[in-house]
Amino acid sequence: MKKGFYTIMAAQFFSSLADNALFIACVGFLTLLKAPEWMTPMLKWSFVLSYVLLGAFVGAFADSFPKGKVMFMTNLIKIGGCATIFFQLHPVLAYGIVGLGAAAYSPAKYGILTELLPPEQLVAANGWIEGLTISSTIFGVVLGGALSANAAVSSFLLSFDFPFITTSIDTPGEAALCVIVGVYCLAALFNLGIADTEVRYAKQSTRAGQLIADFWRCSGVLWRDKLGQLSLAVTTLFWGAGTALQYILLRWGQETLGLGLDKAALLQGVFAFGVAGGAVLAARYVTLRRSLSVLWLGMLMGGVVMLMTVVHTAWMAAPLLIVIGGLAGFFVVPMNALLQHRGYKLMSAGHSVAVQNFNENLSILAVMALYAMMLRMNIGLNTTILIFGGFVAASMGLIMLRHAATKPACNRELNL
Repeated sequence: MKKGFYTIMAAQFFSSLADNALFIACVGFLTLLKAPEWMTPMLKWSFVLSYVLLGAFVGAFADSFPKGKVMFMTNLIKIGGCATIFFQLHPVLAYGIVGLGAAAYSPAKYGILTELLPPEQLVAANGWIEGLTISSTIFGVVLGGALSANAAVSSFLLSFDFPFITTSIDTPGEAALCVIVGVYCLAALFNLGIADTEVRYAKQSTRAGQLIADFWRCSGVLWRDKLGQLSLAVTTLFWGAGTALQYILLRWGQETLGLGLDKAALLQGVFAFGVAGGAVLAARYVTLRRSLSVLWLGMLMGGVVMLMTVVHTAWMAAPLLIVIGGLAGFFVVPMNALLQHRGYKLMSAGHSVAVQNFNENLSILAVMALYAMMLRMNIGLNTTILIFGGFVAASMGLIMLRHAATKPACNRELNL
């Protein structure tokens, strides 16, 4: 890998670390506010809303400047969103502002890979990026849980006393936010170190109508392309399902396994560890030409998820979550690389990633709204898990049938 790739990895790690720590911290704030249970999924809903509403604009923005500068500017928005909680802004709204920065950050983060690396290195690069992102998720949820629900950690942070300086940091939540803001600042420093790839695109329009028209044209191009539609369908399904599983794990840990918030958050870390392992294995053994051979693993993952209903102890939960995560990581990384490669060939890097983000996060919004509705209807946890696992397995089955019908055309296109 080129030297600049490792700076991108470091910037992504710390930015994602802060995102995940802030998510757990916001769950803790909602608990303190005695917010209704259905409001917890709205955290993610507010975060990803910007990906959908700004889908037509963030791709053009990412292609208008060097990607490293875009990542730096959007990381500053994340810092601002996190800081608004100090001023008593509701956690759902504050996390939504962080999502605004993340929506503009993502096309630059993934778009720079296609600018920096040749196609044959994209699966490996995505494997490392996804593995590192998942690693940051592991450490992020652990950090967020420790900062939000561990009395010893909170006491240690609040014990700091700066000479001649009086701060208004008097609660564990405020101390947690200070640490998280510091992590975002560290990510911003790495953003500044990302070298310019010197790839330039045609001047982007500043007219909203033109940008929206271009976005829908790009979206139509990807959905009509045989490889584009398959990879986009898989990643769209994965991120919607993965977000739902994130909340299900918190609920499962507390209701079924009897864990507190800090320990239940560790389940997300265990799952993420499995995804990281699967991502690294995919980077090692799956080439772009063979990327579609892993589709069946997605169907298997949906079936394995349903086994959560018969597990009631933490020592049994850990290996099960590692297996589920491993299957997820192994099949989604090649699909992500294929989608990036195909999008880059058909349009610009920023536009293709923006289309991908729009579809994936529209899926997240739909799944989160459905999950919140299921909570309002008091649908049992085991029933929710069975519905979720069955939906993933059935959806992947339909995608595999679609692939069987378009296999000759896909094989021709995969002759890179």
